Amino acid sequence: MNELQKSLDEYLAIRRKLGFKLEEAGKLLHDFVFFTEKEGVSFITAELALRWATQSTGQTARSAKLLGIVRGFAQYQSVMDPRTEVPSQELLPYRYHRRSPYIYSTDEVERLITAAQQLQSPLGWRAVTYSTVFGLLAATGMRVSEPTSLNRKDVDLINGILLVYLTKFGKSRFVPIHPSTQKALREYDSLRGKIFPKPKTDSFFISEQGTRLTNWTVRNTFVKLSRQIGLRGPHDSHGPRLLDFRHSFATRTLLAWYRNGMNVNQHMPELSTYLGHAHVTDTYWYISAVPELMQLAAMRLEQI
Repeated sequence: MNELQKSLDEYLAIRRKLGFKLEEAGKLLHDFVFFTEKEGVSFITAELALRWATQSTGQTARSAKLLGIVRGFAQYQSVMDPRTEVPSQELLPYRYHRRSPYIYSTDEVERLITAAQQLQSPLGWRAVTYSTVFGLLAATGMRVSEPTSLNRKDVDLINGILLVYLTKFGKSRFVPIHPSTQKALREYDSLRGKIFPKPKTDSFFISEQGTRLTNWTVRNTFVKLSRQIGLRGPHDSHGPRLLDFRHSFATRTLLAWYRNGMNVNQHMPELSTYLGHAHVTDTYWYISAVPELMQLAAMRLEQI
C-alpha cells in the first residue's frame, strides 16, 4: 500500500467518524488513487485531478462533482505532503442546480404499488416486499436508504414508531407512522415470519433469498415498474425518482398546513425533524420549488 492510499484510508476514517457515510465518494477516491498509481505519480496535482475528473464525462456538472470530491481529500493531504496541489474552485465552472421536485399524484402512487404487487418470483415475496417498501416511502417521505437499513428491533409495531438510525449527516430520529401504515407493516412482519422463520439477516425488509434489500435493487425495480406504468418512457434513464416520494410528502404536508390556515413557520421545524433534514432551510426549499406553495406563501404574506 502506497502512502497516498494510506492517507486516503485515514481521511475516510476521520470523515466517517464525524458522521459522513461517503459510500460513493469513498469508491471514487479509491479510483482516483488507483489512477494516480497508473500515472506513476505519488502525490496529488491539479492537472492530474482534472484529467481524472474529465476522463469519461468531459467538462460537465458530473466532472465538477468529481473534482470537488478530490478537492476535499487534497485539502487534507496538503497538510501531510507539501507537494500536494489543491484544485482551484474555478477549474470547472459548473455549479450544482437542485432539480425541481416531481409531485406524484395519488393515482400514480396507487398504480406503482399495484404494479409492484404483480411482481413474479418463486415465493411471491418480491411482490409483498416491494409494494410495502414503496408504500412506506410514499406514506412517510423517508429517504430511499432508510427502509433498507431498518432492522426488526427498529420497528415498533405496537406504538407505530420507526427508529431511523444514523442516516445522512449521522442523524438518528423517530418516525411516527399512520395506523394504516402500521397495519401494513404488521401484516408484512407476520407473513415474513411464516415464509422466513430463520432469515439470514436482522433486516426488517428482506429479499426473496432472505437477505437484506439493497438500495440498488430497490431503485432498479422502481425504474422497471415506472416504465411499465408510463411514469417514464420505455427506455428513459431520467424521470420521476424514488426521492420524489420524499418531495411529494413534504409538499403535501405544507399545502395542507397552508390550506388549513396553520402557522407554517411555527410548524416547519416539526416537518424538518420528521424528515431528518440537517437544516430547516432544506425544508423551506419546497416553498420556492413548488409554484402552488409559493403562491400560498405570497398570499399569506399579503394577509399579514
